[in-house]
Amino acid sequence: MKKDVLTVKELAAELRMSPKSIQRAYRKEEIPVEWLGRMARFNLAKVRRAMERNGRSRMRRLNGNSGSAGATAGQGRRRGPKNSPRSVKRGRNFQGSTRRVS
Repeated sequence: MKKDVLTVKELAAELRMSPKSIQRAYRKEEIPVEWLGRMARFNLAKVRRAMERNGRSRMRRLNGNSGSAGATAGQGRRRGPKNSPRSVKRGRNFQGSTRRVS
């Protein structure tokens, strides 16, 4: 038997998302949340309807129909070759010392 209300972790597992993404979504009011004191609870049917209405369907992203222009897997913000030298040298050996050695 399915539960009526889910916690953040349970909803994240159900939607195959991270708990941080769930928290971000309800703080931006993209998904409905019910507060029981200080505990956030979610109705799965309402959350799925809100995600479809907002165009944030997880199923569409899994099928690859979203057409996002962001970075792909394994491609970060840094575009240069991985073995290129650093433009700024860091560390104890490269910092100019103000102390004189006598």
